[in-house]
Amino acid sequence: MPQKLILIIDDDNRNIFALKAVLKAKGFDCLSALSAKDGFSILEKQDNVAIVLMDMMMPDMDGYQAIAVMKKSAKMQDIPVLAVTAQAMVGDKERCLSAGASGYISKPINVDELLTQIENFTK
Repeated sequence: MPQKLILIIDDDNRNIFALKAVLKAKGFDCLSALSAKDGFSILEKQDNVAIVLMDMMMPDMDGYQAIAVMKKSAKMQDIPVLAVTAQAMVGDKERCLSAGASGYISKPINVDELLTQIENFTK
């Protein structure tokens, strides 16, 4: 079975580095992009991305806008998006899910919770 490929879209390299380290240790292959636009170009080229970890607070195009773009694209609309946000305020989870995210996780990331969600959405 091919390895599940995870795309991390985050404008902060430190977040990407930390997530990649954790996920690679668990046997996942990871790609990363520093902006939604870069992420889209990876998704256009790659057919085997199982899930996208999307930072919701980015300059240029935030996660909400990026999810909206993905949902309109025939190629990207079925890829689950896990919203990753540092803003764990009341209503944030609902806002992410209503924007089209499949799941939601807040920073600092609980690794066990992250892995559970990835497993749930990539079965």
